[in-house]
Amino acid sequence: MQVFDSIKDLTKNKNTILTLGTFDGIHPGHLKIIDKLVDCSKEKGCRNVVITFHPHPRTVLGSGNNVKMLTTQEERRALLEKHGVENFLTINFTKEFASLTAEEFIYDYLVNGIGLSEIVLGHDHHFGKGRSGNVELLKNIGAKEKFSVTTVDAFYVNDEVVSSTKIRNALIDGDLKKANSLLGRNYSFSGTVIGGDKRGRELGFPTANIKLSSQEKLLPAIGIYAVRVLLGNETHIGLLSIGKRPTFYNAGELVTETYIYNFNREIYGEVVIIELVERLRGEEKFNSAEELINQMNKDKENGLKIFNELNN
Repeated sequence: MQVFDSIKDLTKNKNTILTLGTFDGIHPGHLKIIDKLVDCSKEKGCRNVVITFHPHPRTVLGSGNNVKMLTTQEERRALLEKHGVENFLTINFTKEFASLTAEEFIYDYLVNGIGLSEIVLGHDHHFGKGRSGNVELLKNIGAKEKFSVTTVDAFYVNDEVVSSTKIRNALIDGDLKKANSLLGRNYSFSGTVIGGDKRGRELGFPTANIKLSSQEKLLPAIGIYAVRVLLGNETHIGLLSIGKRPTFYNAGELVTETYIYNFNREIYGEVVIIELVERLRGEEKFNSAEELINQMNKDKENGLKIFNELNN
């Protein structure tokens, strides 16, 4: 897959089928659009192009709060490439870019910039200043500029339309089961193993402290999770703790640490991928280290039960 950070680097070619959107999460609704794009490009012998935006439009246009992402740019690229995307263009989303009218965007970026014979979009997609651009406008301009517009219906899970916002909210609420169901896969994040205060080792549960690869990445709600730990070509099972360790600290900083079952290697500096399988519980403050150890042993047993059931 070819990756472009500027429209100027992408050669204009009328023989192009494209789609556009933030595509945060690359959930089944997104993949329905991507698969249609790739299938159409193969049938018609056209190149395919995915246009996305960074940072998230709501980060730029919102109240100043950064929107945490379900997928980093690197994760998004990898997932799209896996599904047959040939060209990936990221447009720097600024207030200046957001001020473009829908017509200006269509002509400056699509018709005269990239070139296109077809555009594939979700049926309710909106774009441009004030979100004034829609499928109807594209069809009207397409009739003049000789490109077609193909729309793709929404994707439903349990009678609910899948969306990035719903997945994000489920993760924030600690509803991992719903988030994974809507996402179509287990939510994951990556990070580098760093040194900690070795508190877990003192308790008999040595943990790997993890520094996230991207600060833009959304962490789910504080709590304890059963996880898979991908380390190089190895896959291990473990327990993830996201929390402030209130048993030992009154105002601790947020720490992300993973206990890996039957593992005693030093892996400082190595990159791991944490795949969240199930949420066991929220974070609790215990009266003593002994109470915490007892609970951690229960968590360990419960985690093993989850993975044993998955393997049967």
